[in-house]
Amino acid sequence: MATILNLETATTNCSVSIAINGRTEALKEYNSANYSHSEQLHLFIEDVLEQASLKISDLDAVAVSMGPGSYTGLRIGVSSAKGLCFSLDIPLLSIPTLKSMSYQSVGGEVDFIIPLLDARRMEVYAAVFDKNRQQLRETRAEIIDEHSFKAYVQQGKVLLLGSGAEKCKGIVFGEQLVFNTGTVPSAREMGSLSFEKFKLNDFEDVAYFEPYYLKDFILQGKKK
Repeated sequence: MATILNLETATTNCSVSIAINGRTEALKEYNSANYSHSEQLHLFIEDVLEQASLKISDLDAVAVSMGPGSYTGLRIGVSSAKGLCFSLDIPLLSIPTLKSMSYQSVGGEVDFIIPLLDARRMEVYAAVFDKNRQQLRETRAEIIDEHSFKAYVQQGKVLLLGSGAEKCKGIVFGEQLVFNTGTVPSAREMGSLSFEKFKLNDFEDVAYFEPYYLKDFILQGKKK
């Protein structure tokens, strides 16, 4: 039996779950534009352990959303996951954020699933999956224009999923397009993915693992 704590902090949604053998048994999350991760994450960890009637020593591994996403959010999640793994001497698992997002769709209704996270200006982080969640194209940071995802729209029904999908409205067209702009990454979908990695002993090096930022962090000062 594998009891895994899953942490999702790549976007505005601070989300924590406990999964046992791939099944989510407890979930706590709060989506705030103010990024409440630093205040909420450890409280949410305590909450899901209590929901599942578990002690922290019962954990077999910790899984963390690896990005892409918010620089600060990813740092908080990865730092917390590493701290727990070091103190408990248990493995660290990393879950690609966009792959986890793809599981929030009903796969049989579309041919392609494209999770998108909002980046700066007209840029998004995007990856492409088929209806069985097999990845067809690597994750990229890309500028949205009228040619974005055209090759997939010509082949079948395409779901644009997540905050970055809003930027595609009015720019990307096609009768085969479906938009779901309200979806955010959640630890709810991480349980089955982290369990598969656990069974394969697909662990990260706790000392050296870093989030997948995809782009360099740029510190922007306040406007005068």
